[in-house]
Amino acid sequence: MLPFARITIIGLGLIGSSVARATRKAMPTARITAYDADPQVRETVRALDLADDVADTAGASVIDADLVILCVPVGAMGAVAAEFADDLPEEAIVSDVGSCKGSVLAALTEALPGATIIPAHPVAGTERSGPEAGFATLFQKRWCIVTPPEGADALSVERVAEFWRRLGADVELMAPDHHDRVLAITSHLPHLIAYTIVGTASDLEEVTQSEVIKYSAGGFRDFTRIAASDPTMWRDVFLTNREAVLEMLQRFSEDLSQLQRAIRWGKGDELFDLFSRTRAIRRSIIDQGQDDAREDFGRSHDE
Repeated sequence: MLPFARITIIGLGLIGSSVARATRKAMPTARITAYDADPQVRETVRALDLADDVADTAGASVIDADLVILCVPVGAMGAVAAEFADDLPEEAIVSDVGSCKGSVLAALTEALPGATIIPAHPVAGTERSGPEAGFATLFQKRWCIVTPPEGADALSVERVAEFWRRLGADVELMAPDHHDRVLAITSHLPHLIAYTIVGTASDLEEVTQSEVIKYSAGGFRDFTRIAASDPTMWRDVFLTNREAVLEMLQRFSEDLSQLQRAIRWGKGDELFDLFSRTRAIRRSIIDQGQDDAREDFGRSHDE
């Protein structure tokens, strides 16, 4: 039995279009309705045949839905939910894919009083965006963190969890505030660091006469990949999860100062211990199947 028969996806960027593709593959009899505020995106969704129906308004998209998934920037969740509040069926479950959960839950609860809201966060993505960027296997063997509010209906939580399992994800339940602290260090802070390093390199371009870009090594290339992520989405992430991000940024600043002192005073043992510990963390990530163990991170090297 399908966890949901009529699914509405609002926002057809990388994640939303991947949800549509994965749902088509895993649950071919489920009916998918899509909506995006951008008319050009709606036309692309039609051309790519990502949904059974493409609605022209948010309200029209949810009329007969039993699951509504918001795949829009976290800062827009409340406003988009308000657009379809009057048309949402009483029995429908509303979920999302945002990487901040406390603020999203608060915004959706305010916009949809009385609705069943079960937030979720598939921890997957690429630096690409738009409906053309999605693919059906994006969530395979990736974590999806489901963050129900306190007192949420257990059956509704399980239905959302089962939906993501059908898409190939490994599901974990977590409190919204705990999720935000965990993701602040594992996702949000790394993006902030990447944006900063790439921005610094850009500022140095005149000094180095383009040598930063020309001779960029693997480490810098990896930072540019992260820093190429959708700017609207990440602006909203940092603003909506600011408390957890600032907390982790302060801790990182303290650790960075300690590392600076170790380099200045030639404390090789301290540096070696740190690098050994971080190397072990990398290996554990590979062992758990969360990244590629192939040489050079799986990059192809055509002869």
